[in-house]
Amino acid sequence: MNVPATAADAVTLLVIAKEPVPGRVKTRLTPPYTPQEAAALADAALADTLHAVLRIPARRRTLVLDGNPGPWLPHGFEVVPQVSGGLDERIAAAFELCDGPALLLGMDTPQVTPDLLVGVGRDGSDAWFGPAADGGFWALGFADPAGAGSLVRGVPMSTDHTGNVQRRRLVEAGLTVGDLALLRDVDTAADAASVAACCPPRSRFAATVASLAETVR
Repeated sequence: MNVPATAADAVTLLVIAKEPVPGRVKTRLTPPYTPQEAAALADAALADTLHAVLRIPARRRTLVLDGNPGPWLPHGFEVVPQVSGGLDERIAAAFELCDGPALLLGMDTPQVTPDLLVGVGRDGSDAWFGPAADGGFWALGFADPAGAGSLVRGVPMSTDHTGNVQRRRLVEAGLTVGDLALLRDVDTAADAASVAACCPPRSRFAATVASLAETVR
């Protein structure tokens, strides 16, 4: 599904990601996958995410990258480097690049489709929050990102309560929150199999999981 052109065109879409280098990405997939296979899954997940974002009308599309662009990067994105520091600092800095409504996604939910984001930028919310099944979040957005830094910095990342803390901060700041669908991140081999089954047709991630099926038997 392609989202029709609407006021959502004013939204800046950010993808925060790490270059899929063996040994640096998806280390919790090894074992049963090798570092090279884990990197191939990360490559496919990132490519699927970027191509999904391309199908969403937007003011800007920005890849906030740790590393260097590769053949997985389609045309249509500006690329900016991540700042140093923890993930909270890197997310906050990404929002500081924006001067209007903005939504940030990670690279760990290749099952994302444009229809999951149809309300962003046009439902009257002050913020948008996409919870992840592991207790984190896969998407975060602000109608006015000027104050995002104070709402993101200091949130403990990569814990089973990260999402609860982040969403509570939004509510306690008096923001109306548009909740997005609960999605499962790809962290483990079990996650990879589950997410692949939820991916849309022609998914690079699902195809890669299928091609590596013998590895995890």
